[in-house]
Amino acid sequence: MSVLTLGFLACSDDDTTSSPQGTSKISVKLMDAPGDYDNVFVEVVDVMVKVNDDSDDDSGWVSVAAINTGVYDLLELTGGINVLLADDYEVPSGTLNQIRLVLGDDNTIVIDGETQPLNTPSAQQSGLKIQVNETLLPDYEYTFLLDFDVDESVVIAGNSGNINLKPVIRASVEAETGIISGSVLPIGIQTEVSATNGVDTVSAFVDESGYFQLVGLASGSYTVTITPDVSSELPIQTIENVEVNVGSNTDLGVVTLE
Repeated sequence: MSVLTLGFLACSDDDTTSSPQGTSKISVKLMDAPGDYDNVFVEVVDVMVKVNDDSDDDSGWVSVAAINTGVYDLLELTGGINVLLADDYEVPSGTLNQIRLVLGDDNTIVIDGETQPLNTPSAQQSGLKIQVNETLLPDYEYTFLLDFDVDESVVIAGNSGNINLKPVIRASVEAETGIISGSVLPIGIQTEVSATNGVDTVSAFVDESGYFQLVGLASGSYTVTITPDVSSELPIQTIENVEVNVGSNTDLGVVTLE
């Protein structure tokens, strides 16, 4: 089986030039921003990290003994639902430079009920080498949230009709972020909820009970937009100045569209 190695970004301004003594533990969770497809299936084979090594070559990568590998429908990993891919894996303290998600070749997309291959161009075999540069302190545990943006990642290639996977992934440290949650009425309508601080945007669909959860948000003020399916003829609703604090859940309560 061939594999494709992808990298992704975590936001941090830390620049560690020396490694503290000791070890830290890291976990990795995969989730997804909504996409306008029936299904987007990807095969997760492994997760790898590069610690205390800021080189751009392929040396220094270590598998974190990924659990829960297999084929996942990314569109099911929304609204606060995620899959745990690495659990408390022990690494040297210092700087987590990069993370890689290793995909197999069993990747498909379903559009209007038709299943088609989801290609991973050979030009991406070297991966998207985006730095994480997150400081890992001794005896601390860190959970990295990997938010796979399906709409930005799936590209239909011109006249060929091929559908390619060019991953766009937002990553954050769970311990350094907050949550916005709430419920939307009426239920039974496909409704997307998004939050933006002017730099980053995180979105999710409500579940069957109308509940939503936006995770991995940096602290600050957000504008929340609630967008029901256009066929419902319900209005889009915007909530300004929603404050997010690290480690806290900002509950918007029940929002009724009418």
